[in-house]
Amino acid sequence: MKLKKQLPLVFCSVVLLSIASCKSTSAVAQTNTVVTTMEEQMYRPNFHYTPKKGWMNDPNGMFYLNGTYHLFFQHTPFQSVPDFSKMHWGHAISKDLIKWEELTPALAYDEKGAIFSGSAVVDKDNTSGFGDGKNVPLVAIFTYHNMKKEQAGEIDAQSQAIAYSLDNGKTWTKYSNNPVLKNPGIKDFRDPKVFWDAKREQWVMGLAAQDRQHFYASKNLKDWTFLSEFGKDVGGHGGVWECPDLFPIKVNGTNEEKWVLIVNINPGGPNGGSAAQYFVGDFDGKTFKMDAIFTKQLEKEKVAWLDWGRDNYASVSFDNVPDNKRIIIGWMSNWDYASQVPTFDWRGSTTIAREIQLIKKGNKYSLINKPVKEINKYISKTIKEKSLKGKGKLALVPTAKIDLTKAIVNFDLKNLQQDTYTFTLSNAVGESLTFGINNSDHYLFLDRTKSGKTDFSEKFASTITKAPLDGNQKEAAFKIILDKTSIEIFYNNGEKVMTELFFPNQPFTELSVSSSQKIELNNLVINQLNIN
Repeated sequence: MKLKKQLPLVFCSVVLLSIASCKSTSAVAQTNTVVTTMEEQMYRPNFHYTPKKGWMNDPNGMFYLNGTYHLFFQHTPFQSVPDFSKMHWGHAISKDLIKWEELTPALAYDEKGAIFSGSAVVDKDNTSGFGDGKNVPLVAIFTYHNMKKEQAGEIDAQSQAIAYSLDNGKTWTKYSNNPVLKNPGIKDFRDPKVFWDAKREQWVMGLAAQDRQHFYASKNLKDWTFLSEFGKDVGGHGGVWECPDLFPIKVNGTNEEKWVLIVNINPGGPNGGSAAQYFVGDFDGKTFKMDAIFTKQLEKEKVAWLDWGRDNYASVSFDNVPDNKRIIIGWMSNWDYASQVPTFDWRGSTTIAREIQLIKKGNKYSLINKPVKEINKYISKTIKEKSLKGKGKLALVPTAKIDLTKAIVNFDLKNLQQDTYTFTLSNAVGESLTFGINNSDHYLFLDRTKSGKTDFSEKFASTITKAPLDGNQKEAAFKIILDKTSIEIFYNNGEKVMTELFFPNQPFTELSVSSSQKIELNNLVINQLNIN
């Protein structure tokens, strides 16, 4: 949960980042009345989750139970800019991680504070004692933020609390003895992510503490003991660490088990603003320690990024997913401009749900991201082209054959030269979004500077997003997920990912590729999605 200093009933048009531009809530609303109903609908995603009304940011408390995935999220249902004194947990459910049904908010602020980010677990053995003998207790662990303490300058404004549900997450009861973990004197002390450590028979809480990670243990989710700290002098420290997630995972195709720690950071992302980094190592029930191979990786790379785009933040995983799959989902925005994007009734959406896997190539560990396979059941039409060859500019999508506001595009580039291969999404009014691979200077790129509405924030399209590559590439595989206002690029089976928003004045209808060298594009598959 991202918090910026706030005065009573005062908001900042740049997510409280610029004191000079702070306005009252009503003033913020007035500046957005130029957004028409047509634009509201043009920019609402076809299949990425977004609330019907109000503001959303961090995904919270995600779990799977009895055939249903539960997504909770930071939410102010009554306005489309965040009110950090009245934050709720919104709630949505899905059978397949793609099509979501919004429910009433699960947790609301109270006299102890706003409901900031956290997690939820399925307490199968009733370690908490909340069970009634009939239903498995679900326990949500969240941060209370006391705005009065914040405004008074008191350092202990944030503490950790719990609530429980005995009806599969429909209703929640806050624990009468909250908080369960008081603040030890740390200003930024939030976002508890809890998991069951079966080997040690204990609950473990990862907690963001300024630019460090703290670990705590409990037998009953009520009484917590400090274990250790991680993070000094490793990884990115350009801002506050937030929304951590620690979990065990097998190296893909082997029986080797490692532990991965995801830590979101704001600011300090690779292309500005907020982003998610990760670490690979081992956890002994008390301490997380980076693997020696991964330590050497960071000596060169400095930071391992989960997503190089500007719009994937607060990525955390679901609890209790079948087959030990590790499914994550993130908030598709950036604190640099999140409250200024050109929508009015609602703001904020999630990324596509992704399965992550850990791979090891030589002396390097990498987390790869793949869209969950459930999205494929919504394919309604497919266009295939086995091979396209040429020079200059090649059209990839026949006009009016595919709706690029809801599509998946797959292709392979072969025999790459030391040149730039640029893919362009364009529309009838001359707007464009470009992405591709610079094989001379060795990086992927994504450019939204000419993609439509960009002037709502000077930070939205101020630079071209880049993701470095290791030397010349001989071939490259791309999977592109397109929604009305977003692009998610999965490069080489998800080894590099870029996620970004855009706001064209008309939908993009054409996709082309260009290069000064010969283009060899194979296995082009364009899938039309139909998700109603």
